[in-house]
Amino acid sequence: MCGMPQQPPIRSTPTRPRRLDASMSLLTNVMDHSLDDGYAEAATRKKAAGEGGMPKTLRSKLGLAAGLVLAALVVTVGAAQARVAAPVVAKEREELVDRIDRESETADQLEDSVDRLREDVSARQREALKHSGGSADSDLVGILSGASAVHGPGVKLVVNDAKEADGGGEGGPRETTGFSDTGRVRDRDMQRVVNGLWESGAEAVSINGQRLTALSAIRAAGDAILVDNKPLVPPYTVLAVGDGQRLSTRFQNSADGLYLNALQEGYGVRTAISVEDDLRLPAAPSVTVRTAQPSTEKNEKGTS
Repeated sequence: MCGMPQQPPIRSTPTRPRRLDASMSLLTNVMDHSLDDGYAEAATRKKAAGEGGMPKTLRSKLGLAAGLVLAALVVTVGAAQARVAAPVVAKEREELVDRIDRESETADQLEDSVDRLREDVSARQREALKHSGGSADSDLVGILSGASAVHGPGVKLVVNDAKEADGGGEGGPRETTGFSDTGRVRDRDMQRVVNGLWESGAEAVSINGQRLTALSAIRAAGDAILVDNKPLVPPYTVLAVGDGQRLSTRFQNSADGLYLNALQEGYGVRTAISVEDDLRLPAAPSVTVRTAQPSTEKNEKGTS
């Protein structure tokens, strides 16, 4: 009996058990062989070349020595050049100092000459005023113009910065950079004081020994007060010749006197006023007239 051929039974292939450290083989291989053959060969060649050539430490020492020699050479050359140039620089400096001294001495001599000429001109002006007409008129002109020294009763007014303000002291004018301190006397304050005294009847006025005239100017330079371009040192002493008691009363009751009192009460500016029996004011420096011309009969006919 023929039947269907029977299929051989299917046999399952037995599976091999998986190693627990199979995943670590790659890491282990990398750790055991960290350099491939190329790196190993390069290291071998470098080692061989080092053994046959100059040691590395010796090359480093020679390079350092060469650098030190070069630095020493540069320092030596610089010192030599400085030693050669030193006498020339010293000589030029000495010549410059001598030139400055000579020019300063010349400037001092010129300034003294200007002062002498100014005094001579003032004396000649006063002498001319005495012979220009009546004695009373010439004296009045000399007083009003400031060309003559005067004396008589009047008022002494002292104005000073507040105690908290930084002043220049007694050594010189104030030398600061700003006007932030409201306790300091300003140029406009002194302008109001002087104008108030004139309006109150003063016949002659001076500040710190400088006579004021119709051409005088009270200005500021930095934080210093200038009168006719000459710096003043606080405290500011104002002398005014006139009817002492009346002058003092009228000034203190005037708007400028009340302004000064407000400075004292509001900002601590120190003031003191007193009536004096005899004040002496010097003559003002000579005045140079550039525009006005004396009126003569010839000029009057020419302009008619």
